[in-house]
Amino acid sequence: MTTQSNNAGKRIKVAVDGLLLLNKPAGLTSNQALQKVKRLLRAKKAGHTGTLDPAATGMLPLCFGEATKVCAFLLQADKTYRVTARLGQATDTGDGDGQVVETADVPELCEVEWRDILQRFTGEIAQIPPMYSALKVNGKRLYELARKGEVVERESRKVRIDEISLLEASGTRLVLRVRCSKGTYIRTLVQDIAVAAGTVAYTARLHRETVGSFREEDMLDLSNAEKWAENEPELLQQRLLAPDQALSAMPAVSIDSDREGPFLQGQAVSAEARETGGEVRVYGARGRFLGVGKLGDDGRLAPRRIFNMAR
Repeated sequence: MTTQSNNAGKRIKVAVDGLLLLNKPAGLTSNQALQKVKRLLRAKKAGHTGTLDPAATGMLPLCFGEATKVCAFLLQADKTYRVTARLGQATDTGDGDGQVVETADVPELCEVEWRDILQRFTGEIAQIPPMYSALKVNGKRLYELARKGEVVERESRKVRIDEISLLEASGTRLVLRVRCSKGTYIRTLVQDIAVAAGTVAYTARLHRETVGSFREEDMLDLSNAEKWAENEPELLQQRLLAPDQALSAMPAVSIDSDREGPFLQGQAVSAEARETGGEVRVYGARGRFLGVGKLGDDGRLAPRRIFNMAR
């Protein structure tokens, strides 16, 4: 890839609009991964959704240009994780990077017994956020306080666990697939499951498989992104997804060309749609994605988020 530069020798940034589903490697923060790919694309504007812990791997949707406007919507999306737990030991951080603070015997449970335990954690459950988390209390990140040895009261919060699949239970190794709502702390879930089984545990490996409707097979490894940026930059560009693919769960509404202008200028327009009272994807007469709107009970379509996509 030929590096373009201006007279001052700086890299020239270009307008890039789209999403890239990165398979984040272990050892990088979500922002470090974002900045690496942003440099590869030479993108002017970028953001990510659904922060992954540095030790975790898997799907990290990266948003560039106009696609950064879908970040808020993706933050609300459900996720799927493959998690490997180490039974019989607990760490201060809840993962393998921490210090072992407790040990316990691991009961010999059959598959049916494990499934019965897991079933107790499906549906809406309450979780107390771990001290080693990015949640803010009185303006301070919890992990900042935890590193100083401080422990503060945390209010429990409701999360939703749609499904927990038992993939493996052997000795001290427990492997699960968890489909859950946003805001779920997998480390806390692992710890709570272990207590219900009569032992302790920490999360040894965590891999995010899906975010919303995005599929695991559509992820791109960072090593491939770096290789393509150097040798075949067009392949990297081709892996970018259109911003509206992040909104596929929303109903779609089309408006004619006479209403496009007023809608893009922030005005409510009339729309023919079966559903009312919710957010919808809005398309122009030629299929151009215009943005997100909200349909009122009176059939009026009010702009919520305008996307200035190329025609």
